[in-house]
Amino acid sequence: MLKIRNLSAAFGLALGLAFASGAAHAQDCTTKIGAVLPTSVDWGRPIAETAQFAVDQVNAAGGAAGCQIEMVLRDTQVDPKVGVDAAKALVDLEGVKVLLGAVSSGVSMPILTSVTVPGDVLQMSCCSSSTAFTGLAEEGKTNGLWFRTFATTGVQSAVGAKVAADKGYKTVAVMYKNDDWGQDMARQIAADFAAVGVEVTSSVAINDGQPSYRAEVTEALSGQPEALYLALYPAEGTAAVREWLSLGGTQNMILANALKSDEFRDNVGMQYLGSALGTDTASPRSESADAFRAAYMQRFDSEPNGPGLANSYDAAMIALLAMEAAGKDASGPDIAAAVAKVTDPSGTPVTADTAGFKAAKGVLAGGGTVMFQGATGNVRFDGNGDVSAPAVVWSFSDSGTEEVEYMSLADVDAFVASLK
Repeated sequence: MLKIRNLSAAFGLALGLAFASGAAHAQDCTTKIGAVLPTSVDWGRPIAETAQFAVDQVNAAGGAAGCQIEMVLRDTQVDPKVGVDAAKALVDLEGVKVLLGAVSSGVSMPILTSVTVPGDVLQMSCCSSSTAFTGLAEEGKTNGLWFRTFATTGVQSAVGAKVAADKGYKTVAVMYKNDDWGQDMARQIAADFAAVGVEVTSSVAINDGQPSYRAEVTEALSGQPEALYLALYPAEGTAAVREWLSLGGTQNMILANALKSDEFRDNVGMQYLGSALGTDTASPRSESADAFRAAYMQRFDSEPNGPGLANSYDAAMIALLAMEAAGKDASGPDIAAAVAKVTDPSGTPVTADTAGFKAAKGVLAGGGTVMFQGATGNVRFDGNGDVSAPAVVWSFSDSGTEEVEYMSLADVDAFVASLK
């Protein structure tokens, strides 16, 4: 599970490694990329560290497109306005052509529409899952600049419905974050739960920063549901669940991946979460995923169990591979167009590490394409910049989380199809 590490020390080490690597390769240029990630929350810091890990590996391979890479990181605080301001600074002042982030769909969306699309900047998100991005891409409003390495809310919603059906719940109340992501989850859940015969007794929006959620919880309890589905982040999730339990709500809970957090578990109390089951997308059972896990443990001395870590690594590495394929001084649209060259199913397989990046350089320089084999497997983007993924059901434990069930990509696709 997530472990709070000394971020400044980790980033100091990362910068030291990057500097040493740059000196070793005697390069005299640096290219900046931007990252807008929620480093002020416990689950966001490891996501940022993992992106920096990918940057360090690329710099050890000689950088991308002839230059060392500097990742300029800004905190979004999971706040749309803060995120947009941070992204604007990175694009307008730092001149980045690639932006990693954000995590929350409610932060990524305004950045996409008001900063990266108007600024011709490639935006690669590790974790935003709202299907609203798919709709925007289908309407031609992303200009091909949007990609994400995390599957849409449809996967989590479907697996949540499976959990409810498997547990035999007939009625479920839903509390969701009142932003793009939460609203999308609520829409998906209503349809998927109905498809498996589970009634949603109420669907209640939760806003940030309220002194109390008693009114919202009272509304959710009014239908006397057998279980509670939570599509919330840890801060408001903790407050809402405490209120729920204090008013006699059930401990039968289904949790979206945003609550896969030490902060949530510790602040609510493990004694109240024994019946809670969470859902998340997952890395495939593949050699590339195992290799990432081993490399991560060597770097951070912990398992990559937090939300979005494998996805963050792949987002950074694919963006940097695309920069290599596009060449020095390439524009954002050129880099976005080059994503297809580094995720080509018919391309030369390359591993997700320094050696793999070096190998990719040679293939791309010779006019070939590569098939990136990453922490989340052989990443395949569709025409909207979306991916699909395997999934897991998990539970909290005293030391973190434990896997309850794994669903392969084929299993997920088949179950999602059955709901239609």
